[in-house]
Amino acid sequence: MPSASLRSQLASLADTFASSVLAAIRGASLDDLLSEAQGTSRSGRRERPRTADGAPLPRRPSRKGRLGRRSPEDIAKTLAQVVALVKRHPKGLRSEQIRHALKLDKREVPRVLHEGLSKKMLRARGHKRATTYSASGAGAAKAAKNATKRKRTRKAPKKT
Repeated sequence: MPSASLRSQLASLADTFASSVLAAIRGASLDDLLSEAQGTSRSGRRERPRTADGAPLPRRPSRKGRLGRRSPEDIAKTLAQVVALVKRHPKGLRSEQIRHALKLDKREVPRVLHEGLSKKMLRARGHKRATTYSASGAGAAKAAKNATKRKRTRKAPKKT
């Protein structure tokens, strides 16, 4: 346990330090105090960064929450990009690789891949994260044509 003289010496130094800090704060102007606290508000939270003229910088787009509603044209455009990318890789790509290469949000990839599989523009092999997607060759062009047309099937005549 520290001796009484050491304890009293530390208490004396702490009192001297505290009174010196208070004297410096009392002697400073309000502008000096505010410039020292730059970037923090009264609540302690950081303020948005500002430009040289004092205007706040624009915010980065938030990646939280739901995605905006995408039109079928947007999905088809993204699917075309995915098919073009996958055609360049004969062994296929995983969804993470596709997302990284096209700089897509991770929430928009499953819809596009599902659309490509249902239109037979993409072929999948494997399960879960090991699934690789590749272009289905001639089926991709055929599926693109058939996507615009509706197939009509005839019923076989009934035998009596």
